[in-house]
Amino acid sequence: MRDYEKIRSVIIRGGTSKGVFILKNDLPDDPEVRDRVILSIYGGTDERQIDGLGGADSLTSKLAIISVSTRPDADIEFTFGQVGIGTGKIDYNSNCGNILSGVGPFAVDEGLVAVQKPYTKVRIFNTNTNTIIEACVPVSSGKSVSEGDYTIDGVPGKGAKIDLNFLHADGAKTGKLFPTGNRKEILHTKAGDFNVSIVDIAAPAVFIQAEQLGLTGTEMHTDLTAKQLNTLEIIRSSAAKKIGFVESVEDATKVTPSSPKIIMVSPSQTYTNIHGDIIEHQTIHLTARAMSMQKMHKTFPVTGGICTAAAAKLTGTIVYECSTNPYYNEVIIGHPSGSMEFSIDCKDNGQLVQFNKTAVARTSRRLMEGYAYVPKELFWNETESIY
Repeated sequence: MRDYEKIRSVIIRGGTSKGVFILKNDLPDDPEVRDRVILSIYGGTDERQIDGLGGADSLTSKLAIISVSTRPDADIEFTFGQVGIGTGKIDYNSNCGNILSGVGPFAVDEGLVAVQKPYTKVRIFNTNTNTIIEACVPVSSGKSVSEGDYTIDGVPGKGAKIDLNFLHADGAKTGKLFPTGNRKEILHTKAGDFNVSIVDIAAPAVFIQAEQLGLTGTEMHTDLTAKQLNTLEIIRSSAAKKIGFVESVEDATKVTPSSPKIIMVSPSQTYTNIHGDIIEHQTIHLTARAMSMQKMHKTFPVTGGICTAAAAKLTGTIVYECSTNPYYNEVIIGHPSGSMEFSIDCKDNGQLVQFNKTAVARTSRRLMEGYAYVPKELFWNETESIY
């Protein structure tokens, strides 16, 4: 009879994503053993993830590892993992703002932070990007509140509004707002030469106008051909090499599949979203489509959204050229499921840039808590005897 170990796990819907939240102390210390255990929890290398908690979709195959921080400027430490589907790999190279929106409520409900009514500010240190994010969590009776009147496109119903403010978000991963030193440049790839902007705010992203790829910018995830997806990945991989994430373009998909992000942008347009609703061009400031693990994101990533919205206010970038509203703090991005609003306060004189606020609001809900059962032998190191 096979023996199992139990790992306490909480499944939380954060924004338009869903993930398993696990306390760091409940996982093995050895990184190799830890990842082996986590992959088992998600269903191993099976693309359906049928024997685990993964949802066979990049938006539901996500991980949050949580611990109390010893830093004076943070309450909680959060490590995000993008669990590969069918790859046997976990990518720790980027943050996920949607999953991030569940970290504050998790910390409150687990008793990891002191609670203040009616809102508790949780200072979260993201270990992937070495940045601090402040989450404003509504609370009642000592627990986080999930019910409310706030709506986000891509999630049915309403929920409690959770404000996320990314502090000192520029250069989050690379240390530079413009990792190559350019606001716009020509990227030479084996698929051709493309005008791009590579920007790092909350997360690094490479931006390209949809028309360069022969697209309108209003496509849905089912509309892109295998050739178009491959071209996008070649551009992303070439950008990854240019900013030093990998030594060769061919390594990027395997080594850093989720970072940098690649995002197609276009001017505001009227289009029909994935649910059949019409998004009017006058209700958004630009249209964007993001890739997630080599497929189109069905909504929009929060960190990628922060980067997109901020880039929309930076003169000379491709995103700025597409935006109809570069002079106000509110930036609304049209995405496959609807729209997403960001608050960006910055000063840009063409050379120096100062960000005073980079924020977005999300909702979150705890779906279940319990134990994941993991085969006991996965906890052993290869050097340990099984007898």
